[in-house]
Amino acid sequence: MNALGMIETNSIPAGIEAGDAMLKAADVTLASAQPVCAGKYIVIVSGGVAAVDAAVAAGVATAAEVLVDSIVIPNVHEQVIQAIGACSEVFSTGALGLIETFSLASAVICADTAVKAANVNLIEIRLGRGLGGKSFITMIGEVSAVRFAVESAEKLEETKGMVARTVVIPSPHPDILQTIF
Repeated sequence: MNALGMIETNSIPAGIEAGDAMLKAADVTLASAQPVCAGKYIVIVSGGVAAVDAAVAAGVATAAEVLVDSIVIPNVHEQVIQAIGACSEVFSTGALGLIETFSLASAVICADTAVKAANVNLIEIRLGRGLGGKSFITMIGEVSAVRFAVESAEKLEETKGMVARTVVIPSPHPDILQTIF
């Protein structure tokens, strides 16, 4: 897998139809397809860059007027897919970093940027499920690495205005960490 593509629609039936078109348009792997808060639907695919581009283009065309957002991230970091599925194995403790976003696509972009910017481990990318349309990212690592990762994500031009709040907790209480893991 080299790339990750995502569409976000404001209609569940149209989102499912767009996801079907994406999977039929190119040789991609379905990473996730599900309804999310505020009556939206997301479809996430992975594969080669050209295939993901073609799949997302098909999804965008099919979704048409119900499309909220779409992204393609070439050379996506491998931790991003695991964190979207909440399947990350966390091998370290340390500072806890959190990024809250107003859109689902911006959360994925921020997570990819953060994990590429510094030596951090993504814990989860929670995409709008039970969050009123917001998303959030959790990561862990050394304090300086987590701060740099969070700051790198905050500075992204393509997510300007979409980052709601960020927090770095240098030494989180073990009970708080337990709720995250």
